[in-house]
Amino acid sequence: MIGVTRATAATGAVSLEVNPGRAWQLEQINVHLNAAGAAGNLTATVDAAAGAAYDVVILTQDMTSISDLVYIPDRPVLLESGDKLTVAWANSGDKTYGIEVKHSTR
Repeated sequence: MIGVTRATAATGAVSLEVNPGRAWQLEQINVHLNAAGAAGNLTATVDAAAGAAYDVVILTQDMTSISDLVYIPDRPVLLESGDKLTVAWANSGDKTYGIEVKHSTR
């Protein structure tokens, strides 16, 4: 079953947290901006329930000239119950954004 977590039609800094509460798999991250972004990296970071030693950044994208981003992992990104994924970006240009994180339970 595919679930979707969204941050829609917002401005300001991005901080979208995904935590389905059970073992899950990242399927896709979609980002749309109303115009090309400003300097700074958008990141997607796993905050592992097992502790900080297992946290990992799975995506880093400079948003300077990006208005649309689709990230589909080449390999399964398997997460355990309690693991969180955070999509973050400073959005210093104050662009309007919509973000979707698609995930499935396993």
